Amino acid sequence: MSLLILGLLLFLGTHLFTTQRALRANLRERIGANGYKVGYTVLSLVGLVLVVKGYGDYRSAGSIDVWTPPRALAHVALLLMLPVFVLLAASHAPGLIKRTVRHPMLAAVKFWALAHLLANGDLGSMLLFGGFLAWAVFARISLKQREAVEGASDFSAMRFGRGDLVALVGGLAAYGVFAFVLHPLLIGVPVVGS
Repeated sequence: MSLLILGLLLFLGTHLFTTQRALRANLRERIGANGYKVGYTVLSLVGLVLVVKGYGDYRSAGSIDVWTPPRALAHVALLLMLPVFVLLAASHAPGLIKRTVRHPMLAAVKFWALAHLLANGDLGSMLLFGGFLAWAVFARISLKQREAVEGASDFSAMRFGRGDLVALVGGLAAYGVFAFVLHPLLIGVPVVGS
């Protein structure tokens, strides 16, 4: 479990650092923009690898159950995962969804983490998904405060467009592929029909 915790501290700590604009600007000035980008990327990747390895090791060693979620919450989790893939696609497809949600990737992380917290009652899952949920909430609050100072864009004239259609169709297709094929293959846990 120590690898998981170390990975979470490294990955989420790196991402939390970006919300501290003055500290971030100071560091970028000291080591340069490219040095900052390389350091950020390396620390994030190392943290992510440690999270994946640490969570895999934790699951292999046997989970530490904290509570047993009711079976119905697995169905709620499946439903909560539907917008995750649409929001991830919308974060790369300009359109009404992206402009309305403003930060679709953070929203996707929140839905993903909440869905997994509801479906998993073990300590490792609580650390992993709870950590990501806390980070996403904090990051969104930080962005909202920055937008209040810098000003937010007016989205009233936006209409549903091609990017939104791509996000919906692509996101729903990705959801189906991940739920039926990739989750059992990559994670080792069937989520449909289990």
